[in-house]
Amino acid sequence: MMDIADMQIERHPWEPFVPDGARVLIMGTFPPGSHRWSMDFYYPNRTNDFWYMMGLIFFDDRNALYCPESKCFDLKTIKGLLTDRHIALNDTAREVRRLKGNASDKFLDIVTPVPLYELLGGMPECHTVATTGEKAAGVVADITGTQVPKMGNMVHSSDGIDIWRMPSTSRAYPMRLEAKAAYYETLFRSVGILS
Repeated sequence: MMDIADMQIERHPWEPFVPDGARVLIMGTFPPGSHRWSMDFYYPNRTNDFWYMMGLIFFDDRNALYCPESKCFDLKTIKGLLTDRHIALNDTAREVRRLKGNASDKFLDIVTPVPLYELLGGMPECHTVATTGEKAAGVVADITGTQVPKMGNMVHSSDGIDIWRMPSTSRAYPMRLEAKAAYYETLFRSVGILS
């Protein structure tokens, strides 16, 4: 049996996406393997609910950000949406080991977490971090010295950051798309992205 220290370390493939005036930073754990990507950007897996949920929230159409003919997401429209709505994206892990060779958070060993405060230092208008799932919420809680909030709830850090725990957008998480969208709509209203 291979020792964990001998397993390959994988580095995050993308830079943080930080539009001017970012008001909220949404953080997952780590991308799936590149063989599952339909685009070279966050939440690239066609079976992940994130971009379908964002289409439902902002365009009232779950497929607004998906191109069925090419079977990939519309990256130009996605980046425009994130920029217009002041939504930043990054993940909580900078480097990981995949203990089972898959994308499951349960089998990710986080070697190096993201330098969250350094990242937030470049976003002066952002005082809200939202995590997409339990593992990401645990990483942010460890970094900020806070408790992991209950699903759909928020905690305040001692340094003025509102930290939300959102439902995972993985299809493996047993919640309807519309229910996931309702949680994220509450988050976006709280930071003034939706009225």
